[in-house]
Amino acid sequence: MLHRRYPILVLAVLLFITTVIWHTVLTQEVGKTLTVTFLDVGQGDAIFLTTPSGRQILIDGGKSSQVLLELRRVMPLGDFSIDMVVATHPDADHIGGLVPILRRYDVGVLVRSGSAHETEITRALEQARVDNDVTELLARRGQVFDFGDGVQVRVLFPDRDVAGLQANDASVVLQVVFGEHSFLLTGDSPSKIEEYLVSLDGSLLASDVLKAGHHGSRTSSAAAFVGFVDPQYVVFSRGCDNGYGHPHQDVIDVFASFEVLVRDTCLDGRVEFVTDGTVLKVK
Repeated sequence: MLHRRYPILVLAVLLFITTVIWHTVLTQEVGKTLTVTFLDVGQGDAIFLTTPSGRQILIDGGKSSQVLLELRRVMPLGDFSIDMVVATHPDADHIGGLVPILRRYDVGVLVRSGSAHETEITRALEQARVDNDVTELLARRGQVFDFGDGVQVRVLFPDRDVAGLQANDASVVLQVVFGEHSFLLTGDSPSKIEEYLVSLDGSLLASDVLKAGHHGSRTSSAAAFVGFVDPQYVVFSRGCDNGYGHPHQDVIDVFASFEVLVRDTCLDGRVEFVTDGTVLKVK
């Protein structure tokens, strides 16, 4: 008789385990952490934020549709909406992946720098924006996007019309703040823009995590700028065989001189920071 009851016992055990799992999921505390994930998209930038209440922000999208695979790994199953997408500047390794994003996701707003640099990719991005009726907003210094729960995304640059600037010079620079912790995301901003921000903000640039400008190119990460940011971590968002020599040894040396801990999407894959506003953890 025992062998006849065996399937019933197995089903009972599975039902019990399932009940425990769902009880844990449904009763766990929510709304506690901000997650900032540097996606592994090869040579390029793609940074995904999830706020305590589940709001979602994507800053750049890498060069290709690889970002779609990465998002499926960090977003809830069946979720195809993103509150805000930021295109820091029009280089293909930052916005190429945003074209399929705008086509497949319900995007609340697309934030751009206003750079007039036009390419096949920028035209495709604009067409995808128009076709999918995505609202556009130009980033300007002083804007503060409040996502609730104490999470703010602050625009530090541009502070002017950047239509006439080189693409990298026009990069949107954002500071993400939650509680005691902040993240500074600089696109491909060169040293002259970094030093300009030092003149404007000084010690207000201080952030726990800095995304190395221009993937670790020696055109960015000026020592004075790194000193004012005073990060605990720096992230190199780059491909392993990028052909540009990123990160440059001079830049590696700058961060080493400030004893900054390094994370690298080439070596580490996806890099995830989680904070409750008090404690910062990296995965």
